[in-house]
Amino acid sequence: MSASTGLIIVVIIAVLGLGVLVGRLLTLRSGRVRAATEAADVDTSGLGLSTTGPTMLHFTAAWCGPCVAVRRVIETVCADLPQVAHVEIDLDANPDAARRLSVLSLPTTIIFDADGHPRYRTTGVPTAGDLRSALEPLLA
Repeated sequence: MSASTGLIIVVIIAVLGLGVLVGRLLTLRSGRVRAATEAADVDTSGLGLSTTGPTMLHFTAAWCGPCVAVRRVIETVCADLPQVAHVEIDLDANPDAARRLSVLSLPTTIIFDADGHPRYRTTGVPTAGDLRSALEPLLA
């Protein structure tokens, strides 16, 4: 094997390794509930948010497979916490709402407080425990 062939193999392995690392870093955020302070001034009129307690707003689409799993998680949390409202918006039917809230991927779940301010946001499939942890301070 010549030196140039060995160098090519090393470069290919390095590029593949870097690709795996970048992919892993990108997926670490999926399903994590994080504070949504960057979107505190959005227009939430017409979204059907509750004014008496927190609301979980879930963006979905008919073609989105993981959205079904998110719906099950949200329904479980709402059954345990009846004071939490759930609103589901179809991205294809209401792209304006997605633009206003800067939704770039599905599924996206945003938790709003009773005043209509986004407090927490997650993409991907969150766990029921993470959603409950985000909601409990809003229920106190």
